[in-house]
Order: sequence, then structure tokens, then C-alpha cells
Amino acid sequence: MSNTIYIVICVILSIAVLVGISLMSKVKTAVAGNLLSALSVFAGMVVTLLHYNIVSVWSIYLYILIGVLIGSVLAVRVKMIQMPQLVALLNGIGGIAAALVGILSLLGIGVPDGGYPAFERFTAMLAVVVGLVTFTGSMVAAGKLHKLLPQKPVILKNHEALLKISLVIMIGVILFSAFPIDNTFWIAVVLIVSIVVSSFFGYAFTIRVGGADMPITISLLISLSGVAGAIAGMALNDLLLVSVGGIVGASGLLLTQIMCRAMNRKLVDILTGKTSVAKPTTELPETEEKAEVTQETDAEILKSAKTAIIVPGYGMALAQAQLLVRQLADKLEANGTNVKYAIHPVAGRMPGHMNVLLAEADVPYEQLYEMEAINDQFVETDIVIVIGANDVINPAARDAKDTPIYGMPVLNVDHAREVFICNYDLNPGYAGVDNPLYKRNHGIHLLIGDAKDSLGRIIDQIGPGNPM
Repeated sequence: MSNTIYIVICVILSIAVLVGISLMSKVKTAVAGNLLSALSVFAGMVVTLLHYNIVSVWSIYLYILIGVLIGSVLAVRVKMIQMPQLVALLNGIGGIAAALVGILSLLGIGVPDGGYPAFERFTAMLAVVVGLVTFTGSMVAAGKLHKLLPQKPVILKNHEALLKISLVIMIGVILFSAFPIDNTFWIAVVLIVSIVVSSFFGYAFTIRVGGADMPITISLLISLSGVAGAIAGMALNDLLLVSVGGIVGASGLLLTQIMCRAMNRKLVDILTGKTSVAKPTTELPETEEKAEVTQETDAEILKSAKTAIIVPGYGMALAQAQLLVRQLADKLEANGTNVKYAIHPVAGRMPGHMNVLLAEADVPYEQLYEMEAINDQFVETDIVIVIGANDVINPAARDAKDTPIYGMPVLNVDHAREVFICNYDLNPGYAGVDNPLYKRNHGIHLLIGDAKDSLGRIIDQIGPGNPM
């Protein structure tokens, strides 16, 4: 295959990946976009094998088969609720792949005659550093999301100083790698230092992230995985890898910026740990937990409602209650209620988490409203039904300084007249901040326990619905 044909194919496949990402921004076309991007990447693998004349290397097909088997098992066994940690895990795999490319390049495996020039050595070491920061950071994020690690911010002794020292060392080894090193011993030393320090940096950076900043962190890690791949492509002088990696890196960075704006956060503050503040929680007064009204009153309110807003959260995902949420909406609509869904940009554990779950339950996309489009409607809505959401509806975000959610825009659920809250308990949410909404002594209906049971009670109270 000539270089001209290869470049043309790389351009076509890169455009196809971009189109796929664009399609994934809409629920109706997301599946097609995902399939298009996946097929484009697969075609890129085939083109790479042909262009570099490595089709005959049989071990490649063994590794492809292993990857297909692992991916197939994950696709079948991983539940939708586990998707955030799977995304973090896959980001980490992308990072470690780029790091391995850099390590093997620096060790001289597959090096052309005359060795690599300075640019390739420089980019190889950069791939090692960025790849390992992505890998360890993603593993920590996956551990937090899977509750294997503390979900709240973990601050080490001299945390900021350790991060700054690690950053200086990483920059030093990257610059040092640009100079020719003939001694194998020193090459090994530099590699070991870069591996240890960059791995620690990824861990230390992510372990202090908690609360509402996790979706932003995942978006940033997505960007870093793409950047690591693009840098590895530079080290290998592979145009397609540079192009696709750059697309992933750029799209991840754009998503990070969108999430920061939605949360009223500055990326610099997150990177420097200024938002990682853990505030001690307090017990709610025992009398306030009894703010429920009688079932008869609940039934009357539910049946008479003309407008309703459903607010899904991570608790809905945990209980896998999205199908019951759809059933509840159908009941309300059969009773003459106009139903909408309010989607906070960081509801759940990753961007778009709630959209994916509700799409799984065939909720019409037209009923899903972003925070900016629906926030002013809460004050005019008859009932609001919250399923497993806490931080994203916590009014403390407006005035509780020195907390992880301070300054974060929240859904104006507290402005509604009647609010039904289906939460497992009254404990603070992921950010560890008490929710004063639970203490309101009017218009609050607390249904504590499993979301499926709570939704079942609400559905029973609404009844069969009025004939249309």
C-alpha cells in the first residue's frame, strides 16, 4: 500500500470517527454512531496491518482474539449500573497501551537502524508518563466508583507538595529523554523513575477527587487516554493513531469544559484540589425524619397533579428502577398528568448516565430536559418525584461554603410545592453534605427504602388512571 493511499484512508477513517462521535451526541442516533466509530477503528487496525506489511505475524491475531473474548464477556456481564467504572477501566487500558508503546520504543525493541531521533525519544517518554498517569488515575476512579476505595476525597500528608515534586520530576525525565543515552543502565533508571513517579501522580491526583467532581474527572481521563494514544502515534510515526487519538483527546477535553461550565467549576481548581473539601456531616433531628404525610394525602396529591417532574439520580441506577420509573410516568400520564424528566449534567457517576438508563426503559427523548431548560419550571409544577438523587438537588450548594458542592448549580426541586423523595436513607449523598430539603416541614413526602419499593407504593396510590 502506497503512502498516498494510506493517507487518504486515514483521512476517511478519521472523518468517520468524527461523524460517529457526532451521532453519539443524540440518543436516537447514538447506537449508529457507536457502531460507526467502532467499525472505523477496526478498519484502521486492518489498514495498519496491511500498510506495515505485518499481516503474516500470527501472534497479532491471537491477541486480537483474546481482546474480542474479553470485550464480549464484558458486554454480556457488565450491568448498566456498572458502566461508569467500566468506562474508567477502559480509559486506563488505553493509557497503559500507550505507555507500553513508549516503554518498548525506549528499550529499543523494533527500533530502526541508527536508533530513534530526539523527537521520537521525547514523544516515547511523554507517552509513558501521560499513559501511566491515565492508567493509575483511571484505576483509582474505577475503584472509587465500584466502592473498592473511599468515595470521599482522600488527602495525603503534604499532598500538594508531593504532586508538585512529582510533576517536576516527570518534566525532568521527559526533557532528559530527548538527549541520546547510550548506556542501557541509565535508560533503565530513567524508565523506572518515570514509571514510579507518573503512576504515583495519577494515584495522588485522583484519590483526592470526590463528590460531584467525579464526572469531570472521568471526562478529563477520557481526554488523557486519547492524548496518550496520539503521543504514542507520534513516537511510532503512525498518522492514523495520531489522528484518532487527537480526536478522542479533543472531544474529551470539550466534554470536560462543558461539564465544568455546567457545574460552575474551574478546571484549574479541580486539578489543584481546591474543590476537594470534606465537611463533617451532622445527624438530622429525629423529629424531622417524621415529616411524611399520610398515604391518603399522598394519593390525593398524586391523582390531582396536572404537571409532574421526575428527577432521576444514582439511586435509581443502583436499584435498577428505570423500568418502574417509566411505568410511573405512564400511570401519571394516563391520569392526565403532563410528565417531564429533569436531568442534571452530573447525575449519576458519568456524563449522560441518566440518559442512557432512561433510554434503556424507552423513555421518550422529548421528555428529557436539561437543567437550564427546566429549572424555572419547578416553582410552577404540582409534584416533583425524586428517585435516588441527593447532591444534584441539594440547596446547600447555594450557600454552604467550604463544601464540595458549593457553587454547583442544582435542580430547583426545593422551589416545588410538593416533593416526593424516594431515597434509600436520609444520609448525605456522595459529596458528604447534609441536604436541608429533608428538614423542610411542609410539602415533603419521604419514602425511605429501596427505590423499587417506593415507586411501587406511589404507583399503587395513583391507581389505574382515568379513562382518556
